[in-house]
Parts: sequence; C-alpha cells; structure tokens
Amino acid sequence: MTVPRERDDQGRARNARPRDALGRPLPRGAEGVARIPDELVLPPLPSLAEAQRLLDDGLPFHAHEILEGTWKAAAPAERDLWQGLAQLAVGYTHLLRGNAAGATTLLQRARRRLADYADRPPYDIDVDGLTRWADDVLAGLAAASLSTPAPPRLRTADA
Repeated sequence: MTVPRERDDQGRARNARPRDALGRPLPRGAEGVARIPDELVLPPLPSLAEAQRLLDDGLPFHAHEILEGTWKAAAPAERDLWQGLAQLAVGYTHLLRGNAAGATTLLQRARRRLADYADRPPYDIDVDGLTRWADDVLAGLAAASLSTPAPPRLRTADA
C-alpha cells in the first residue's frame, strides 16, 4: 500500500516523517528530534542566537532551518548573507553526516556569499572568522585529513 505524500495548504509536498539530529528522515513512527516549524521566521539577532545554540548543541540542520527562515524574509541587500549562513550550517551538517562532497560544495558556496560582506558585516556577524573556518574545513577535506571541527561561531566574540 502506497502512503500518499504529505502536502501543505498550498499543495506543496512536505515530508512529515520524523528526523534524526542531523536532519535525516527516520522511519514513520520512529522517535525523532523536534522539528523547526516551517513558518518560523526570526528577526536577525534572535535568529543568530538560536542558530548558534543549535550549532553548539550538535543540531546544525536545525540551525540551517532557522537561518533559512531569516534569509527568505531578509531585505534584498542581506539575502546573500543569510543564504551564506544557512549554507554554512547545512555544509556543517553534511560534514557531520560524513558526506565530504556535499560539505565541500555547500561550504564553498557559503564562503563565496559571506566573503562579499567582509567589509560591512551587520549584526556583529564574524564574517572573517566564518570564512577562515570554512577555509580550514575545506583544506582538511581536500587533504582527506579532517577531524570533526568545533561548530562555527556566527558572531564576533565581543558581541
């Protein structure tokens, strides 16, 4: 028997299956990690604080979802910044899942987007630190000698 696809009110496909801490779907009926509501959109500073908390708690997929909500609601001048932050979190997710190719692709994209804000980082976002973190991870991936790094720090230490 085929289970019909879950759809939202607009008819878009949604996957309501439970997920593990790294966002991977689990079998229906399994105990998963609480999900971030699709409609959640936080303002920039609460978004950064919650995303950092999630990164520190080993939930980078969830941090990505928080940052994605802020990215999609951001002013046009900041959209690439927020997209880069979301890509950084999902790149870290791929790294923790053992997907080196996915991590490399997403971290390269994130780094390019974030670097565009190096001279004017809003909200005390540590663009220099984030691009260095991405460079270090990418170098480790390229050399196939990477141990799991600490999560990235989104804001400057004094923020």
